Amino acid sequence: MRYFDTHAHIGLIHEDPIEQLIITQEAKQANVHKIMSITNNLQDFFEVYQNLSTASNVIFSIGVSPSEVQHPGSDWQQKINEGVQKDRVVAIGETGLDYFRKFGDKSSQVELFIAQLELAESFKVPVIIHNRKAGHDIKEILKSNLPSRGGVLHCYSEDWEFASEMLENHDNLYFSFAGNVTYRNARNLHEAVRNIPMNRIVIESESPFMVPAEFRGKRNKPVYLPSTAAFIAELREEPEEDVSKALWENACNLFGINPEEK
Repeated sequence: MRYFDTHAHIGLIHEDPIEQLIITQEAKQANVHKIMSITNNLQDFFEVYQNLSTASNVIFSIGVSPSEVQHPGSDWQQKINEGVQKDRVVAIGETGLDYFRKFGDKSSQVELFIAQLELAESFKVPVIIHNRKAGHDIKEILKSNLPSRGGVLHCYSEDWEFASEMLENHDNLYFSFAGNVTYRNARNLHEAVRNIPMNRIVIESESPFMVPAEFRGKRNKPVYLPSTAAFIAELREEPEEDVSKALWENACNLFGINPEEK
């Protein structure tokens, strides 16, 4: 079985470049053959990209998260234009809305989000979407702004009803589940996982956060990802091998990766 970690903050697990490379190699030994490297700001993107330039199993996304809405930099669009031209940069993000921590005002978050959705469309790449306590606005914005290459609702936190409506409106939007889906009290996520079509589900570590239940107390990293896949297979009452294969193929389709690629 092969696994694709669609969202890992490798630069937040370790700052040291050698330790970051070790993280990617440990993951590969655990059959996590692909990792999407995520950063919240552009300075971190260029640093982590350089650190992981030799890690062929890592792909990259570039964007400005809602946490940076008050200081994205005056040249942030120019930097995204520069970064997206680099090898193995295949998505815009993470971007989106976060009304829980109230980063800046809502209108500024929305403006930054829509601008990056437009960039994703211009570059014909998918978008990685952060949503925290902003489901209504996310839903309304994506109705007319989801890029043609689609995207993923990362670390999905809404319920099945929300997912059902998004499925009706979009045929190229994926739902990514992190380690919190393995928590016993996450019943809204369990219902969503059971009902979302298997061909629209991917998984992520969201490391160093959202560690799966069996590793609680540890700092999360991509090597723990198979635990999330196994839990999803159990929830859906489907063979783990079949679920893992679908998760791999879905992630490859999302990011335009050949599923046969080593």
